[in-house]
Amino acid sequence: MAYVVPRRGGTWEVRESHMTDAGPRSRTLAGFSCLTAEVIERAQLRSIGGFDPVALRQAAQRAGAPVAASDFDTAAAMLFRALADGARPRPAVRRALVEALGSAGVRPAGHGEAAAAWMDATPARRGETLVDLLRLTDSLPAPPRARPAVARSESFPRINSAPA
Repeated sequence: MAYVVPRRGGTWEVRESHMTDAGPRSRTLAGFSCLTAEVIERAQLRSIGGFDPVALRQAAQRAGAPVAASDFDTAAAMLFRALADGARPRPAVRRALVEALGSAGVRPAGHGEAAAAWMDATPARRGETLVDLLRLTDSLPAPPRARPAVARSESFPRINSAPA
């Protein structure tokens, strides 16, 4: 379990508690003056049991420690600044944003979710994926060939039935 404690001089520590034969012990995972994504990553690397980064951010806020904005909030702020400056996203990106922000869920649904995974993909990644897709289609079995049509004269005669 990770938690945050104040230290002298306005600094803070991320600590982890664990049980030993001699009783409960704690150890410092990372020191910080402002909790950032890098501090959380460093603490996770040193952690024995692991922890939830969101819960650690909440613990830091409860303790009164300064917490840097998340990458998500930073990206949203950059988007708002760009919109205020008159920039507009591509139509596909705009539709995905409207769909994602208008829905009750956190994740975009339907086509927006699929498009979101590729919006920031590099051309190299897109090309590699296309090559993989082409290799997949090459390994699919060929569809069965249609039998040639039989000439009318070679087919069975039509059976006409009349009422008895």
